[in-house]
Amino acid sequence: MTLRHSTIRQLQVFVEAAETLSFARVAERLGLTPAAVSFQIKQIEGLCGFALFERVGRRVVLTEAGAALVEYAAVVLKALSDADERLRELKGLSGGHARIGLVSTAKYIMPLMLARFQATYPRIAIHLQEGNRRDIIAALLKGDIDIAVMGKPPADADVAAEPFAPHPSVLIAPPNHPLAGGGSIPLKALSEERFIVREDGSGTRALMEKFFEGGGFSPRIVLTSSSNETIKQAVMAGMGVALISRHTIQLELRMGLLTTLPVEGLPLMRSWFVANRRHMPLLPVHTQLRRFLLAEGKSLIDGIERDYGAVERR
Repeated sequence: MTLRHSTIRQLQVFVEAAETLSFARVAERLGLTPAAVSFQIKQIEGLCGFALFERVGRRVVLTEAGAALVEYAAVVLKALSDADERLRELKGLSGGHARIGLVSTAKYIMPLMLARFQATYPRIAIHLQEGNRRDIIAALLKGDIDIAVMGKPPADADVAAEPFAPHPSVLIAPPNHPLAGGGSIPLKALSEERFIVREDGSGTRALMEKFFEGGGFSPRIVLTSSSNETIKQAVMAGMGVALISRHTIQLELRMGLLTTLPVEGLPLMRSWFVANRRHMPLLPVHTQLRRFLLAEGKSLIDGIERDYGAVERR
C-alpha cells in the first residue's frame, strides 16, 4: 500500500492537523471525535511508512516526513477545490469554455452573435475553429468541437441540427461588369462567363453545382479556392464571377468594390444551422449557447440583411 491509496478525507484530516497542530481542534473543525482524527492520521502514516507527527515536550510538531507530505497534500486538495469551483461555474454559467466550429462563411456573422452572447456571459471563453463543411462535421464527430455553425449537415451525419437563420447566396461581379446594373439575367447569359468557385467539400460548392445542374448549365471554372477572401479579391481583379454568401460581402458592397448580378433563380436561400453530436450530452454552457443562437440568431441576421438592403438602395 502507498499514498496513492489514501482517501481525500485522510488528506483533509492530515492537512488540518498540520496547520493547527491540535487533534482536538481538527476534531472540532471537521465534526469528528479526537479518536477518529487519531485513527485517520495513523492510517495515512501506515500508508506512507513514516510518523508524521511527534511530541516535543507538551507540543505536537510535524516530523520531517510530515512537513514534506503536507506540501503535496495541500496541492491535491487545492486542485480538487479548483475543479469543484470550475464545475460550479459551468452549472451557473458564470464561466466555462466553448469550442465552436465554423464553416468559413460563418466567420462573417458569428463575431456579432458571440459579442452579444458574451455581454450576458462575460466569463465564458470561446475557441473558434474554421473549416469547410466536411472538416467541421469531422471535428464535431471526433469531439474536437462542442457546437458547429454551418449549413445543413448531410442526412447520414450523426449530428443533431436545427436551423436558426436564413442564408442567401448571390452571384458577384466587379461593378463595371457588362451585365451589372441591368434587369433580370437569364442563366444562359452566363455561358461565356468565367467562374471562381469554392473547393470540393464546401457547402457553397455543393450548392453551386446543384443550382447549375438543375438549370442544365455547366460553368467554366477558372479558379478554385478554399478562401472567401481570395474569391472576392479575384472577382474584384476581373478574373470572373462567383456564387458566394451574401453575408460575406457587406464591406465590399458599401465601398462599391463588388456588385450582385440579378440572375434568374437567385438568390439561393439556405439556412444557418447549429449542430452538435446527436448522442453526446451538452454541458450547460453549450446548451445555453445553442439556445441563444436559436432564439436570437434570426434577428441578428435580419439586421445584417437590413444593412445589405440599405446598400442596394443607394
